Amino acid sequence: MGATVVDHALALHHLTIVRDQETSSSQFRHSLSQLSTFVAIEATARLKLDTCQVQTPIVETTGHRISYRLGLVPILRAGVIMVDPVLNLIPDAEVWHLGLYRDEATAQPVPYYNKLPEGSPVDVALVLDPMLATGGSACLALQSMQDWGVKQTIMVSVIASPEGVQRVNDEFPNTQVFACAVDEKLNEQKYIVPGLGDAGDRVFNTV
Repeated sequence: MGATVVDHALALHHLTIVRDQETSSSQFRHSLSQLSTFVAIEATARLKLDTCQVQTPIVETTGHRISYRLGLVPILRAGVIMVDPVLNLIPDAEVWHLGLYRDEATAQPVPYYNKLPEGSPVDVALVLDPMLATGGSACLALQSMQDWGVKQTIMVSVIASPEGVQRVNDEFPNTQVFACAVDEKLNEQKYIVPGLGDAGDRVFNTV
């Protein structure tokens, strides 16, 4: 299945800004927010819609609405920066946070926060994480969605590695993956190459 990559000139422009190590934290946040909008538009382009009738100031006409529950699931901490851009597109979406951090010694994800309620899952969940690197955090988040009972999951990232995309494809074959770029590889420290460094540190100016 692979990943669907955003094909847009402005996405390439903002990707260059976030990759540049000289980019300030404020500019990094701005460009990452713009990229989140681009990839969210692509990820939601084929969501199922219901038809409805609406009255314009002139006549009654047929329209389309999302009439089911849609959830945004940011992986803390860097995923938080993607929430507002997506909420601007889907203001009625629910937001459910998952806390995962990477053990730097093992490069494995460690869960520390999960307040998903028992039962009553959303119908569609967009898992948000700027970096899809090893795929470990993504797969833990997707497993949480599956355990919650979510019927449709979509992985939304800004930059992905081929290894991370492949892992999600292998472990969750029904999950679509969207990104603004799929980079070359992971290095020995499991960082994406060429990547953009640590998204969380750069977003929150804790480099």
